[in-house]
Amino acid sequence: MLKKGSKLYSILTGSCPKCHQESMYVNTNPYVPNQLFKMHERCSHCHTKYKIEPSFFYGSMYVSYAVGIAFAVAAFVISFLFVGASLKTAFIAIVITLVVFLPVIIRLSRNIWINFFIKYDKSWAKKKG
Repeated sequence: MLKKGSKLYSILTGSCPKCHQESMYVNTNPYVPNQLFKMHERCSHCHTKYKIEPSFFYGSMYVSYAVGIAFAVAAFVISFLFVGASLKTAFIAIVITLVVFLPVIIRLSRNIWINFFIKYDKSWAKKKG
């Protein structure tokens, strides 16, 4: 279901939104703190520039709010409704979830943000893929 050519593929894998051939990030593991924000300047396959303009990824902060809310709601539903925890315990579960998944939320937000502006190019993928 998750195949090259879909926005979801690029968002979940962190691959180039134009060709889906390589990761946008220097280190694909988001849990390496000093490399969380380090991205390649361009894709080595299609030469797409990731930082379209200065401060481009500041817009991903708006996306990270929505992604964080989604993670918080999921933590609440799982802890309160499925596990049967108290409200206090559910709140603690939300805080722990947001802290643990902060690097993932940051990366997902950047991936979603860049995919708003750069589309997958089938013709380019056929030439180089």
